[in-house]
Amino acid sequence: MTGAFMPSTVKPSAPARQWYKWHVTKESYRSAGPRSVALLVDEGSNPFEMACVCEVFGARRPELGFEAYSLRIGSPRSTTVMRDGLFRLSGVAGLDAIAEADTVIVPNRPDVDAGTRPAVLDAIRKAHRRGARLVGLCTGAYTLAEAGVLAGRRATVHWQLLDDFVGRHPDVRVEPDVLFVDDGDVLTSAGSAAALDLALHIVRKDWGADVANQVSRRLVFSAFREGGQKQFIEHSVPETTVRPLAAALERVSSRLSEQISVAEMAEQAHMSTTTFHRRFQAEMGTTPLAWLTTQRVQLAQRLLEQTDLSLEAVARRSGLGTTANLRTLIRRHTGLSPATYRQQFALVRD
Repeated sequence: MTGAFMPSTVKPSAPARQWYKWHVTKESYRSAGPRSVALLVDEGSNPFEMACVCEVFGARRPELGFEAYSLRIGSPRSTTVMRDGLFRLSGVAGLDAIAEADTVIVPNRPDVDAGTRPAVLDAIRKAHRRGARLVGLCTGAYTLAEAGVLAGRRATVHWQLLDDFVGRHPDVRVEPDVLFVDDGDVLTSAGSAAALDLALHIVRKDWGADVANQVSRRLVFSAFREGGQKQFIEHSVPETTVRPLAAALERVSSRLSEQISVAEMAEQAHMSTTTFHRRFQAEMGTTPLAWLTTQRVQLAQRLLEQTDLSLEAVARRSGLGTTANLRTLIRRHTGLSPATYRQQFALVRD
């Protein structure tokens, strides 16, 4: 018998069930169609954040097997000068590019004293009124605030601009020590590199952790970095050039359900606990326990997506221990309860 059909009288093997789940899930993604994203560009926009948007939302993703997004770029002028005159953008759509987009990414610019064009602000307000998701990358928060859509809302901006932003927009609830803020239909990120963090967060919200992880692996960028602008940043995968440390993390990653102490991790790396802790922070930018917690949360997300295990079993297998701990950490990392996360991102069941 060929095709994806599986007779109900035959119990397929575990590999066959997993293949069937992913095959049917990809088919359901294809049938859902890509989500539309519009990137607005204005005078002085920073090409780095634009490139991040194009890479995550505009590039074809053969590793996924379906088209997750369709991207359009719009500008108020036929030719737009960007980044101190170093770049010129032409041949893109006008402001009508955002007319029906599900997600609108607003212009940013290094010179925050240069005001945004009234036509751009008006287009952003219209998009907000019709329910589009608005995204401001780095100084894009200034654009959103100018448009009046951040009043009373949570947001963030690059740490060097915090005092200036608060002075100009005291009605915005600024969170200073985070990489990005998700306030529902309005999202903002901190410094330039945080554009990728926020973009991958959006992918994770739209399509689930498994899809976001596949995109992040293609980008060679951590799918989730916990921590803020003024704190150490936590990497979600063992990315280190120190061979004993990398080997230890690989072994730990395969034993997440077990009780693992920092002393044991240090022993596997053939270091003293003090040396291990110091080398770990220097190389990974976070503490061993914080890194371990993120590994366990991501495993819990995969289990919620791909299995029918009870919450108690997910907590046990991921090493998070209790359902209370599972609920706390899943909500902290995703903004959703485990049950809601599973309902939103679970793969098709047998």
